[in-house]
Amino acid sequence: MVDMGLLSHDQVEEARAEAEASGEGILDTMVKTGRLESSLVVAAKAAYFGVESVNLAEVRLSDEVIGLVPRHVAKKFNAVPVGQSDGGSVIVAVSDPSDIDTVDGLRHALNRDVELRVTGHSDLDSAIAKYYGGSNRDDGGIRQMIQDITEGEVAVATLKGDVASSGETIDADAPIIKLVNQLIVDAFKKRSSDIHLEPLSKRFRLRFRIDGVCVEQQDLPKRLQAPIVARLKIMSAMSIAERRIPQDGRIQTNVGGKTIDLRVNCLPTQHGEAIVMRILDKTGLRLGLGELGFFADDQATFERIIGLPDGILLVTGPTGSGKTTTLYSCLNYINRPDRKIITVEDPVEYMLAGINQVQVHEHIGFTFALALRSMLRQAPNVIMLGEIRDMETASIAINASLTGHLVFSTLHTNDAPGAVTRLIDIGVKPFLVASSARCLMAQRLVRKICKNCVQPYQLTEAECRSLNFTPEMIAQATPKKGRGCAECNKTGHRGRFGIFEIFVINDEVRKLIYEKVPANQLRLKSRELGMRTLREDGARKVLAGLTTVDEVIRATVTDH
Repeated sequence: MVDMGLLSHDQVEEARAEAEASGEGILDTMVKTGRLESSLVVAAKAAYFGVESVNLAEVRLSDEVIGLVPRHVAKKFNAVPVGQSDGGSVIVAVSDPSDIDTVDGLRHALNRDVELRVTGHSDLDSAIAKYYGGSNRDDGGIRQMIQDITEGEVAVATLKGDVASSGETIDADAPIIKLVNQLIVDAFKKRSSDIHLEPLSKRFRLRFRIDGVCVEQQDLPKRLQAPIVARLKIMSAMSIAERRIPQDGRIQTNVGGKTIDLRVNCLPTQHGEAIVMRILDKTGLRLGLGELGFFADDQATFERIIGLPDGILLVTGPTGSGKTTTLYSCLNYINRPDRKIITVEDPVEYMLAGINQVQVHEHIGFTFALALRSMLRQAPNVIMLGEIRDMETASIAINASLTGHLVFSTLHTNDAPGAVTRLIDIGVKPFLVASSARCLMAQRLVRKICKNCVQPYQLTEAECRSLNFTPEMIAQATPKKGRGCAECNKTGHRGRFGIFEIFVINDEVRKLIYEKVPANQLRLKSRELGMRTLREDGARKVLAGLTTVDEVIRATVTDH
């Protein structure tokens, strides 16, 4: 700055003495005392290090640009993205271009080349606060509340009028209550399906399941573990005194004008009680068959099956594979004033207009079997069973399907033909399975490619081998991949849809079921009859540019 004529030697020496006394840098001291403009410091640094300067106060950065650098990276290295070069490098504004550790750290964290721009300290701090909310994650509300809560405030925080172990009462506006409410709001805004609160030896971990994948959030303070768990147990009508056995409960709340239900489970673990809350957004359920992920040919087959007057249709798959949503979509499709539809569920997850929904209560003896037996006296046309769990339920359901009722239900099996074996293992006679079954469908959920950052993608040789793609298939395909943006939290995925394995039961298959052939022979027969496996349906959707190879491989097993 002296060489550029911006400062004199005397000014530098005078400022050096002040800086030594205060423990600050010489330039910082001069800017602070008003003897030097911060813009001149930025200009001098830019000239000295051979980089351009940028005034962050005068530019407005788009969400796409801010999405180039995740929040925690920007906070850790005190850097703000300002653009992207033609060569694919991220252009980043920093206050000290000489800090090699920062530059190397950014390259490593972003896994991309970095081009520097220089800006002022205060402008950089303001930009980080403006674009990143002063927090290294998208949970500033929770973080601020945690900072506001002191040990004394949360010792006995519960609902107003509820008495904690010390016998004291706390006002309903206690900080711990606000914190729990904010946690639920944040999870809902991030499109989470589950909230996981997990006590570990030295941490109280918080994770949201977003599009089927658990994403870690900011840890909650370990000292808040007991009051947070107590608050949630009170909200869901569990016993706060019982800590030795698992408990189930339910919370109904309002977020942004929407009524959402939370199914709550509390499980005692080595380091305290773990809580998982399943978020059920009653207003956000999409009930169109087309929105489930069917291609036109599969949807036509499925619509023909669910339009039959009787028989049983089973949807199979593991927990969290979208079976219940598929069944609700079936009911919504066939729900007409001339049809009486009754469901038996545990619990009733979504309320559907025009449908009689029955809640099972195992603790008072109101089981699936009892509910099903009683509802047959209501003369329904269509019955939906939440799940076939035992011989009694399976037997009643199948007999109902043989007496003029259309029955929908779910089973936990890995593939569609395996449902036959499962029913016979439960105790249902093979001739009953053969006579009643109309269709068995397995399904899984895979993540969609984010529409905001989707781009064409060239499949590698390894990816082609994994899904048995031929050159002819690739030539006609349009595979795509998400680049990663602020909309999808840099994942390249947003939302989910289904991949399906539809096994239609015909006379040939009925003969095999009656003869009790093994599941592998049923599977071979189903393939001969044209059934696509889960992996084959997933591969079709990769070629159509709807999802990625990694997603299909993650959700399915090989067909060989």
